[in-house]
Amino acid sequence: MWIKGRYIIIYSIITWFIPGCTKPYNPKVISTASNYLVVEGTINTGGDSTTILLSRTVPLNSNLTTVPELGAVITIQSNQNQSYSLAEKGNGIYSSPVLTLPATAQYRLSIVTDDGKTYLSDYVTPKASPPIDSIGFTEVSNKQQGSGLQIYVNTHDPNNNTHYYHWDYLETWQFHAKYESDYVSNGTAILFRTPAQQIFQCWGNSISTDIELGSSAKLTQDVIYQSPLTFIPSTSEKLETRYSIMVKQYALSADAYNYLSLLKQNTEELGSIFDAQPSQLTGNIHCTTDATLPVIGYISAGSVQQKRIYINSSQLPNNWIATYPYNCELDTAWFADPHARGANNVEAFLIPLPTSNIPTVQFFGTGPAPLGYLYTDIDCADCSVRGTTTQPSFWQ
Repeated sequence: MWIKGRYIIIYSIITWFIPGCTKPYNPKVISTASNYLVVEGTINTGGDSTTILLSRTVPLNSNLTTVPELGAVITIQSNQNQSYSLAEKGNGIYSSPVLTLPATAQYRLSIVTDDGKTYLSDYVTPKASPPIDSIGFTEVSNKQQGSGLQIYVNTHDPNNNTHYYHWDYLETWQFHAKYESDYVSNGTAILFRTPAQQIFQCWGNSISTDIELGSSAKLTQDVIYQSPLTFIPSTSEKLETRYSIMVKQYALSADAYNYLSLLKQNTEELGSIFDAQPSQLTGNIHCTTDATLPVIGYISAGSVQQKRIYINSSQLPNNWIATYPYNCELDTAWFADPHARGANNVEAFLIPLPTSNIPTVQFFGTGPAPLGYLYTDIDCADCSVRGTTTQPSFWQ
């Protein structure tokens, strides 16, 4: 990526002086085929399950963002001859039951891929994470990010033994459709929508994608204060009604921290000539079948701490208004359209199934009988297009 960026600068200078003498250049790195194994996850030794994500790298010019690795066999192995299997859950995810592993042992990951190749990580000593002290938030406004909410984490180790931290998180938020629908078609008629058929209020979720790290190695005390986790714009639907974030905290060795720091630099901090140059990554996972095959990933082990908070819209500025992701309008469907020779728009547009038209409310004239329905398309009335109507079990 750095070579490509440097070429663009040279190319721009040349074309400024010599117009009409340019031709496209496609660096070999763009189209080079790669199919390297990527291993993500931590061996959880402290009363929780271990989840490992396997995927394959893709060329820079590929339309794919990730290729999950299916059909692998993964086990956790200890240097005390214990073994624990992980089950395949689909989409490259492998998970174990809840495990409580002896902290006195060392652990590694064994992976046998569907093509018969074997990968082993180095044995690592478990590191126990101290508890998360708190998760907080502050309102910010600047030119770079705009206005929004900065989520941060606080932690410390009174024994002064941790120094290197890694966090990931799961976000969940309550949101609603642009318009509420009181009615639904059953294919032959329009009926009142029952509570079980409500599609106005939903919950969405997402997992962290950036690498969030913190270090107190250069401090006199092992304290992490307001380490930033994620920024949420003030116009985000995440803040529309109620937002929750569940943060997991991992203690790292110095080697694991350095690896993740380089990975963060290579994946998140490139793109301009002023960014750091990419560095070679050397993880602790190796292909024992073919030592020449690169493997991307670093396996750590230890107990994990987690904490969840909730943020209500009432805690935020009144002028923070969520921007709906679609352009939405209401239209009218008449039983007898006065503008189309009495055509029955309800029967034509709203009753037949399947349909993307959702009736919202009835409209009336001067008499007691309804004249028709207001309606909109599915993206504007059905929140389940982007989330789930089932409230999460943990939701408070």
